[in-house]
Amino acid sequence: MKYKIPHNESEILPNLIGLTTTEDIGLSEFEGFLKAEIVFTEKLSPRTKFSIKYIKELHKTALKHLYSFAGKYRDVNMSKAGFPFPAAKFLANSMDEFQNQVLSKLPNKYNSQVELIRDIAIVHGELLFIHPFREGNGRTARILANLMCRKQGYKALKFEMIDEKLFPLYVEAVQQSANKEYGKMIEIIKAIFPN
Repeated sequence: MKYKIPHNESEILPNLIGLTTTEDIGLSEFEGFLKAEIVFTEKLSPRTKFSIKYIKELHKTALKHLYSFAGKYRDVNMSKAGFPFPAAKFLANSMDEFQNQVLSKLPNKYNSQVELIRDIAIVHGELLFIHPFREGNGRTARILANLMCRKQGYKALKFEMIDEKLFPLYVEAVQQSANKEYGKMIEIIKAIFPN
């Protein structure tokens, strides 16, 4: 996993430890998410329930050393490449709907790999589309997908396979999740699923 470096110095978010360079911020975020993945993997059990509370705690664990907004929904509107994410004022409702319609229905044990891949794709696509946090949405969603895999006895997904060629399809899959169309995301998760 590479750490993310913002495009320019003006993208540096105010932080709790006074970091002033994109490289230092990127490294600190990377270390935080690495720690969070280790902590949450160690705590994982067959009875682990994935919920919005769990997702917020994962985000908080990763970034609380750096940002005051860690584990809290964003209060700013955001878009990427002209694609708008849900407005900040609707985030609580969007996440509650995600909890009720998706997360609460996840089984503890899957009968087939196909069902697991489908649910990982739905959870991953929805979380990336909702984009609940100011920073770290993609990394939070990837760790959650890995935890869903590990809970069922598999290794982590091979996200490193999403290269320059596959990335535009990945973005398109997220955008289609906005319309509850998960076919493309299912194909991507299937392609990066551990053997």
